[in-house]
Amino acid sequence: MASATHADSGAPEVISGAAAVVRTLELLGVTDVFGLPGGAILPVYDPLMDSKKLRHILVRHEQGAGHAAEGYASASGRVGVCIATSGPGATNLVTAIADAYMDSVPILAITGQVFSHLMGTDAFQEADIVGITMPITKHSFLVTKAEDIPATIAAAYHVCSTGRPGPVLVDITKDAQQAMAPFIWPPVMDLPGYRPVTKAHGKQIQAAAELIIEAKQPVFYVGGGIVRAGASAELLALAEAIGAPVVTTLMARGAFPDSHIQNLGMPGMHGTVPAVLALQDADLLITLGARFDDRVTGKAELFAPNAKVIHVDIDPAEIGKIRQVEVPIVGDAKDVLPDLLAAYAELANGKKLEISEWWATLNGLREEYPLGYTEPADGLLSPQYVISRIGEISGPEAVYASGVGQHQMWSAQFIKYERPNAWLNSGGAGTMGYSVPAAMGAKVSQPDRTVWAIDGDGCFQMTNQELATCTLNNIPIKVAIINNSSLGMVRQWQTLFYDGRHSNTDLNTGHDTVRVPDFVKLADAYGALGIRVTKKSEVDAAIKLAIETNDRPVVIDFVVSADAMVWPMVPQGVSNSYVQYAKDHAPTWDTDE
Repeated sequence: MASATHADSGAPEVISGAAAVVRTLELLGVTDVFGLPGGAILPVYDPLMDSKKLRHILVRHEQGAGHAAEGYASASGRVGVCIATSGPGATNLVTAIADAYMDSVPILAITGQVFSHLMGTDAFQEADIVGITMPITKHSFLVTKAEDIPATIAAAYHVCSTGRPGPVLVDITKDAQQAMAPFIWPPVMDLPGYRPVTKAHGKQIQAAAELIIEAKQPVFYVGGGIVRAGASAELLALAEAIGAPVVTTLMARGAFPDSHIQNLGMPGMHGTVPAVLALQDADLLITLGARFDDRVTGKAELFAPNAKVIHVDIDPAEIGKIRQVEVPIVGDAKDVLPDLLAAYAELANGKKLEISEWWATLNGLREEYPLGYTEPADGLLSPQYVISRIGEISGPEAVYASGVGQHQMWSAQFIKYERPNAWLNSGGAGTMGYSVPAAMGAKVSQPDRTVWAIDGDGCFQMTNQELATCTLNNIPIKVAIINNSSLGMVRQWQTLFYDGRHSNTDLNTGHDTVRVPDFVKLADAYGALGIRVTKKSEVDAAIKLAIETNDRPVVIDFVVSADAMVWPMVPQGVSNSYVQYAKDHAPTWDTDE
């Protein structure tokens, strides 16, 4: 490639390892990176300054860089890239790397490491980041030679974006960055044993089609793998052909349109009653890119007790891990679903499944248990109303990145998702502080979309410093703080399971408190537009003003009731059959079951 060689001599150009890092990223098509410099990565930051193809966004905390890379990847389907220095810089990335690993997000983390001759001596800012991240990455590479940099970064990029996506770390010693070496492109990647299966076995496809034909109470159990595979269109075609109900997990919201008549909503601990009970009563689970997470299944041995299982997943380790499977299918959903549709259509021969009784039962549940909420008795704003209005006014083309807790569940429940990649959240890890930097990364990758960070007053205080990054880099995200002045989900559990003893959950940010911090003043200090909303009549105007304001970030402090709870709810450790629709509206709980 001309950019990598001397055109006159044909010999590879000799450049520093640091320059090789920058050039490799450029040649891989990376356009945006999030990072924070420090001593051990400093050599890379010098050629980075001259790059015309890479936009580097200086974050205020390395965790913000990691979550921004996640948001960038989750909203766009591309690889997100973050950079940090050694020691504490690298360990600050660990939470975001773990988060990306749990939720199968393709991020590439590049860290500096101390000089190779100092490794193992407890040198200044030394940490074994390869060792630390081994359990939470698809792979971690250590590079000690400049000539290995292009091939290693290219391999890392390939690994994180193929098969089941996930985070990959490349740790590069300072001497490797400073040394000179020929830059060879394209590099030869040596990845023995890494051969992700994408095409499913024909016999398994046939067996799955036969189970579907026989089913009387089938359910599509759809997980985040459908979003990562970009297989929403294929899912829609298959679901409409079969006519079975569809449930979309927390990670799969938007994988199948909420407006579709077959969509029963979200299953699990805070799922809709029809979705939860459909899974419990099913005779066949058509499981697509889902992993039988405990928040979906409740007590695993009591989950869907009468159902046979077809499980499609690109990661063979997930199949049979929690639930025994009748038909295991290893492959990429984007390839598998059309094959399954063809096999089903041939067997069905134009006939529809006889599942009208099943639908009659489910439609009865929909009528009896619609998703709703009661207005707070204290006269304060209803968080569900606020979040509903954000979704209704912003529309399905917006991106919504939530923090973790009650506001996360309400955002999953009360915003209607019509497309994949519109809903970003920390599903597996439940990482407080995810929202603001993830929204920032999403906005960088989707500059023409409205991007909301729907955050809690607790989560917001973990990473709100990235508002400075947004202001200075012209990244006009909208932040809605659902301010109930407490660690809301923890408080809800304390109310329900600990006799209302609210130990260490009051944050003093909201109604009738000292307001430390005052979020409107904080927004102002960061150069953002700060708005406080305390009345229902003010909600719409504030949301519209936020959407219209694109010269800076916007922070809206929605002062809501601390007594609002997330319903429906299945308590931990019991069968999903014990789903409670609202307080005092279900069988008695027995958490020792």
